[in-house]
Amino acid sequence: MTLSTTVQVQAPAALRYRWVFSDGDRTRRKTYRVGGTGLKTVRLSAQVEVTGDARGWGEARLSTPVRSVSKRAVFAVDCPGEPTGGDVWNAVSVSAAEVATPPPGNDDPAQNPVRKATIFFERTTASKCPLTFTIHGSFEGLPAGAQIVQYRLVGTGEWKSVDVPADHGAVFTTALETLDWDWDTGKNSVQIEVKQPNGLTSNTLYYFKCSPPSGEEVFGATAEPIGLTAGGGPLAELVADAYLDAVQAASGAEVALVSRYGFTTGLDGGPVTGDELFATQPAGLAVDVQSLTGAQLKKLLAYQNPSGWVLTPSASLRYTVEGGVVTEITLNGVPVTDTQVIKIAANYTLVGGWQGFPQWEGSISVFHGGPDDMGALASYLAKNSPVQAPKGDRVTIR
Repeated sequence: MTLSTTVQVQAPAALRYRWVFSDGDRTRRKTYRVGGTGLKTVRLSAQVEVTGDARGWGEARLSTPVRSVSKRAVFAVDCPGEPTGGDVWNAVSVSAAEVATPPPGNDDPAQNPVRKATIFFERTTASKCPLTFTIHGSFEGLPAGAQIVQYRLVGTGEWKSVDVPADHGAVFTTALETLDWDWDTGKNSVQIEVKQPNGLTSNTLYYFKCSPPSGEEVFGATAEPIGLTAGGGPLAELVADAYLDAVQAASGAEVALVSRYGFTTGLDGGPVTGDELFATQPAGLAVDVQSLTGAQLKKLLAYQNPSGWVLTPSASLRYTVEGGVVTEITLNGVPVTDTQVIKIAANYTLVGGWQGFPQWEGSISVFHGGPDDMGALASYLAKNSPVQAPKGDRVTIR
């Protein structure tokens, strides 16, 4: 007897899954690599051997590229004259294969009122583990007027409701969940599903301080190799973009800065595993937000590191250093003034002066609720997969 279910993923991707059954049995994890680009449909199947009367169910549990659980495939076998009960069935093999992707479903807002759901993270305890954190959700594309949006955490059965006021605007944002994790919880990711016919899901957030990733688990993919240069280069720019994305919605950060310090290797093209994340950025430091004036920022950026490193910014900032002085600097394309106050995401060791650059004198703490840096990078890769390599041209030294 064959149990099967279909899942849809954005290719390229590495689909890692296992089957779990109602009698407690589970298969070993398998990986199926989905080639090409765009939305692909994969059928996951399990062969079940039945030796008598049997009733039960099986479900496919995905660990990458996102954590999710399929609908249960229920079965019942009646053999006249055979006794019932007991463990009389076993899974003997599993398989995966690409199948035709059905055309998009009806996008009528009356049936699918949420066009896009995005979640972001805010740690509310100083402790990195155990910790308490809030998941905020933003819902886009809602029709005019008051709405009720139902959602649940992926992997749970309880649907919850959000009351959206009539004056919600283009994007409605609210706090959804407050969660407590520790080493015994064994969790490192969270995602929500919206209750509507198209099965809309949000981005996945990762946090690794209470549960490190497994070495083979996949967190999105890169479209090409992303190199690490003597100064930082494309990889440092990618990490800066991930820092800013992780904390911008909760803190109002405008730019992120990272140092070449602590980076060990670039990323190859293709799926990014937990081992590669750790090899790239192993420190696991929390992403915080500080504020500096434009004059303070220029002084910091002008510092000449003896090893040739530079403070690499996110895509929102570009600057030029000539003769030990910042001669050009723009934020979102607009020149930075000396009196302008800028919110900057960074880890605390860089702010404290321990990553090859001076301490951020005069900075003001804005936000201490970000995720760990490796979790921020995993979340960014999964959200934007396949990720193109940044050009490595945000800093010019003359």
